[in-house]
Amino acid sequence: MYFVYFLRSLRNPKKTYVGFTKAIETRLAIHNAGKVPHTSRHAPWELIGYIAVKDRARALALEKYFKSGSGHAFWHKRFM
Repeated sequence: MYFVYFLRSLRNPKKTYVGFTKAIETRLAIHNAGKVPHTSRHAPWELIGYIAVKDRARALALEKYFKSGSGHAFWHKRFM
């Protein structure tokens, strides 16, 4: 399984992030350790939701959608 996950910064709750992975807890730990340049300055992060899908291509497509304008609005309306 692949997961598209949604994070919110605990330091600045208006900052959010969408990504994909095969291991959510491991990936969250990497974000919180400051090892992801894009998210390091807003750590620590909390997991606010995720979507599980079977294949990598679908997970990448969903991640791309949720990072787009309409996708961003969609998940913010439902998760925030």
